[in-house]
Amino acid sequence: MNSKTQSQKTVMASSPTLNTVLMVEKTLENMGKSAFSVADLKKELPKQVNHNTLMVILDYLQKSNKIFVGVRGISWIENSNQNLKKAIAKGIEL
Repeated sequence: MNSKTQSQKTVMASSPTLNTVLMVEKTLENMGKSAFSVADLKKELPKQVNHNTLMVILDYLQKSNKIFVGVRGISWIENSNQNLKKAIAKGIEL
């Protein structure tokens, strides 16, 4: 088996389902702390998630600007407040 096929199998093995992504997203959004570790997140999840799959989900959430991953841990930053979005859209750039 060549290395390309092996890497494709690794990616496929770590591909999360939509239900898993939504479960992780909901858990992150409802975490009480402002910053928390991956270990803290794993303890809060209602179901166990494979570590590699969780890393794929966290990478997706970071790229979609829903979380920030820093030296102190993971923080939920996505804001769905419609009033805030309207204020930002109408705001004046300094």
